[in-house]
Amino acid sequence: MKREQTGRAPSLLDATCEDFVYDLVELSPTLATRIGLEGHDQELQDFSPAYWDKMAERIRDLLADVDALNDNTDESDDEDDFDHVDSLTAAILRDRMIQELDLHHRGEDLRMLNNIDSPIQHIRDALALMPKITAEDLDNVAARLTKVPDALSGYRDSLAEAASQGDVATHRQIDAVISQCEALGGEGSMLERLGVEAESDPVACAKRAFEEMADWLSTELSPMASHDDSVGRDRYEFLSQFFLGRKVDLDETYEWALDRLREVVSQQEQLVRSMFSESTTIHAAFRKLNEEGRYALRTSDELLEWMTDSVREAYAVLQRNCFTIPAGVERLDCAIDPAASGGLSYTPPSDDLVRPGTLWWSMAEGDNILHTWHELTHIFHQGAPGHHVMHATALSQRGDLNLWRRAVYTNAAHDEGWALYAEQLMGEFGYFEEPAMKLGHLDSKRLQLARVIVDIGVHLQKKTPDKTGVWDAQYAKAFLRDNTAMPESRVSFELDRYMGWPGQAPACCVGYRAWLELREAARGRGMSLREFHDEALRLGSMPMDILAEEILGEDR
Repeated sequence: MKREQTGRAPSLLDATCEDFVYDLVELSPTLATRIGLEGHDQELQDFSPAYWDKMAERIRDLLADVDALNDNTDESDDEDDFDHVDSLTAAILRDRMIQELDLHHRGEDLRMLNNIDSPIQHIRDALALMPKITAEDLDNVAARLTKVPDALSGYRDSLAEAASQGDVATHRQIDAVISQCEALGGEGSMLERLGVEAESDPVACAKRAFEEMADWLSTELSPMASHDDSVGRDRYEFLSQFFLGRKVDLDETYEWALDRLREVVSQQEQLVRSMFSESTTIHAAFRKLNEEGRYALRTSDELLEWMTDSVREAYAVLQRNCFTIPAGVERLDCAIDPAASGGLSYTPPSDDLVRPGTLWWSMAEGDNILHTWHELTHIFHQGAPGHHVMHATALSQRGDLNLWRRAVYTNAAHDEGWALYAEQLMGEFGYFEEPAMKLGHLDSKRLQLARVIVDIGVHLQKKTPDKTGVWDAQYAKAFLRDNTAMPESRVSFELDRYMGWPGQAPACCVGYRAWLELREAARGRGMSLREFHDEALRLGSMPMDILAEEILGEDR
């Protein structure tokens, strides 16, 4: 169903959601930094049990406010009644907030510790994202650095309370976070490159706090940890529903991913034979391509130039064929990641689009080369038409999307599924016709499917594909190594990510399936590709079943 920009006035529900966001950033200043709201960059939450309780209490108040507003909606067509946008907002909001409260009641917030999405990374990433241009900016950085000891002290209180209830992260996750804390507390720390004098008291204070955190994790928490990476079916099903926005048949998804993986491997084998010889294996082909200088990026300057050119070319294809890019969305900066973690990541623009979206990339410590044949697909996944176009388009819809919907809320299946669909879309427009690039695209597909299989396989303790035993981390690492061209350092990071972030990894493929099914249904009803993309992205993030109802005009 085609919708134009309405230019509607903000409703009472929009105002309620906006008040909620402003209360959230008071409680969680790192959120303010992430979405670009000023006034909180000098602050830092303490991640204590009291902090999590306050967050939950504010969510309960929001749900009560929404219910009260909805109770006042009737058939009289008063200006206070919910319009269609409000009804959609209420559906999305209730879905997420009930899940957030369930997480809190289960103690998932207290026990949060992994290598990618827990308080250590939230603090680190907020410091990296802060503005660092004016003297006031640098004063804010220094002030936030002085808050790190209290933040980590509160975090230890939460982890200790969770541990008293038997909820402790595994040795794998604790070891990964210890390494991250030691890097932040040691010589050459990224904290020394934030614009504040490296020898200053704020930097020294924060570094010392991370060193103390590493020691506490090692001496106090690690002895209580398990080596078993599986979280079990009950917890995994709960976390899977949080990330996907709906229940899925995990066993069917696992078998589907295995079937699709076999298809992709067959496609790679055929392609490799056409490129080299009948006897060349897929991994031998990877090595041959890595030896070709034309695909090699050896310096940060080369990497930045290639990223910028790739983004520019992608925009040209999109605007010509299948997107109407709103004003402000076309700006996407490329930068070198100061954390030198390796790989590509993305940070969305600020809510006002003044701070642009940014692709961050760097070569991991010990690596001195990247290969474009393998990495191009990641530009499309993270940047254009992937995460950036999706996030920035939602931010441009200020008339229909309130602050919470356009800048705060995300659904993993929607967002990650779109990013994988974005890779597929660029393939449809000929970007992977060169055999080497096609092999890289197939490798990306293969890894995404392997993620699904590893995540479900380990956490549900399923039989291994070769039927020789039950999935564990050792088998999972070998399986990943067999199914990707990534270097060993990134394979290790990815494995730790799946083990410590259960339920998230399948979001790409599950969401991708849903996006393709929705596109087929929309095209079947006469929508052009451009109309489908414009309509879907301007609605913002939401569970995929709700998005399908909106696009296809079905009643909830």
